[in-house]
Amino acid sequence: MPMNTITEPELAWQETALCAQAGPEFFFPAPGSSTREAKQLCGACEGRVACLEYALANDERFGVWGGLSEKERLRMRRDQARGRG
Repeated sequence: MPMNTITEPELAWQETALCAQAGPEFFFPAPGSSTREAKQLCGACEGRVACLEYALANDERFGVWGGLSEKERLRMRRDQARGRG
């Protein structure tokens, strides 16, 4: 198995994720649209941390993942890089 292959246990959070009950357009809004409602749903989801970790590990560049928008995840990556530098 290649090192970057995601195994089933690592994706188990998707089975109970609240986002599975909403359409993808909710978490991938049109440019300039609000992400507030998606973030509120993420805040109530028990899989939020695993979702965010997945997005960061897989360089997801679009949509709301783990309660953070694309810009927020990019800012988090930059802050982490500065901390290591």
